[in-house]
Amino acid sequence: MPELPRTKVGIIACSGEELPEGTITRLAALRVLQQLRPDDTVTICLPLFLAGGEGDRDFARSHPTIAVDGCEKRCAFRGTEKYSHRPAAGIVVTDQIAQRGLDQPHGCRQLDTAGMQAVELVAHQVADKVDELLVETGR
Repeated sequence: MPELPRTKVGIIACSGEELPEGTITRLAALRVLQQLRPDDTVTICLPLFLAGGEGDRDFARSHPTIAVDGCEKRCAFRGTEKYSHRPAAGIVVTDQIAQRGLDQPHGCRQLDTAGMQAVELVAHQVADKVDELLVETGR
């Protein structure tokens, strides 16, 4: 029997540079991509996606995608939905910080301890969501 291609989950992270939560989204996505679920995930570049990157848009149309947003503006989620397909899941860092009662993160280029705690929390949430989506797709 031929081996079928492995299903991958796309992760599209916020590109916000002006808030610590934007840095948290990118670091959490990298943690998932490089350490927690390297064989199961790919990254989707939000700026390229919004500028018309058809490869990324096509991927998001045909594979489950997780949008990881820094704030309530939800640019990654809304952009994915507008130009491709509604993401299978969305995580908003500010919501997670508030729900868990974590300290507010500080620093955009260099996160403080609270920011690094949020990175770990969000990375593990994304990894858990990847697992759920792979089960749903039968992998």
